[in-house]
Amino acid sequence: MKLLTRYLAREIYSGIALVLAALLMLFGFLDLIHELSVMGHGNYHLSYVLLFVLLTVPSHIYELFPVVVLIGTILALVQMAANSELTIYRSSGASLRQMVGALFRIGLPLVLLSYICGELLSPPSERLAQSLRLKAQNAEVTLKEFRSGVWVKDERSFVNVKNVLPDTSLLNVSIYEFDESYHLRAIMAAKRAIFVKEHHWRLEEVTQTRFGTQGTVVSNLDNLEWNSVLNPDILSVLLVVPEQMSAWNLYQYTQHLRDNHQKAARYEIAMWNKLVYPLAVLVMMLLALPFAAHRQREGGIGAKVVAGIVLGLTFHFVGRLFASLGALNEWRPLLSAMVMPMLFLLLAAMMLWWTERR
Repeated sequence: MKLLTRYLAREIYSGIALVLAALLMLFGFLDLIHELSVMGHGNYHLSYVLLFVLLTVPSHIYELFPVVVLIGTILALVQMAANSELTIYRSSGASLRQMVGALFRIGLPLVLLSYICGELLSPPSERLAQSLRLKAQNAEVTLKEFRSGVWVKDERSFVNVKNVLPDTSLLNVSIYEFDESYHLRAIMAAKRAIFVKEHHWRLEEVTQTRFGTQGTVVSNLDNLEWNSVLNPDILSVLLVVPEQMSAWNLYQYTQHLRDNHQKAARYEIAMWNKLVYPLAVLVMMLLALPFAAHRQREGGIGAKVVAGIVLGLTFHFVGRLFASLGALNEWRPLLSAMVMPMLFLLLAAMMLWWTERR
């Protein structure tokens, strides 16, 4: 059985590498075409475009990995079935349970690779790519959640941010401080806010208005220290969509939202998706096994690979649909993240049962 596992691993890894290379070239080409349409803005020249496309590769790997594993495994297993190799293995005494165990052992390194890519490579690479493009275009991020910018609750203060620069420093910041009874105590309007260290920001060109029993006091300051629980990791959600953040940063941000009694459903769902999504690799490998069990006359390799592509894309896009529905309807985040993997696991089990029954 160890010999079978090693041979299966070699064939499956080769198939996955082939499919991954093909899809990365396709998506890289599409990204290149898209970026060429904005090339020339500021200093955003061809070298920056190519670097941007290269930096987005880890994100594509993470997003496509379950689909790639499904197609690559189908390709490898169907080719082995066409050469009667799987028939020989089954005839020599390898049971279905042993085949499934071999696939799981082969899949575990792929799960680990997916976690590494999703947690360590993709988030900083995507953030660097967005920052590079903004800097090259001499641009800044304009927040569009509301016409007035983005509002963030920070303990007993409400913070309004109009713009975020690629280095996560803030432009046009308004801070509304309230007392314990939520009576307005002060308003600070700063041209710029720069992160100094944990819980400390430096406000520049500040107009401070304080409201007291003796009246209103307005003062203009060149610099002012601002204590806040906000940090660049939390503000990174303004540069990168939640699905491309690490689970740890998503956890930090959901805790911040909960502490300030704000809705965190979208970010909680994204966090659980980051934890559950790599495990879909094992489900996809299990789903690929029934394709190889069918006899060759019931469909060629091409038809089965196309069926695998359809299933993979269904998993990818319907999974996103469930995440969006979960955020809208306030479903349990773990449930929203687990729906598609569990449905596909059930589908794989049914297909294996039907195959063995025949």
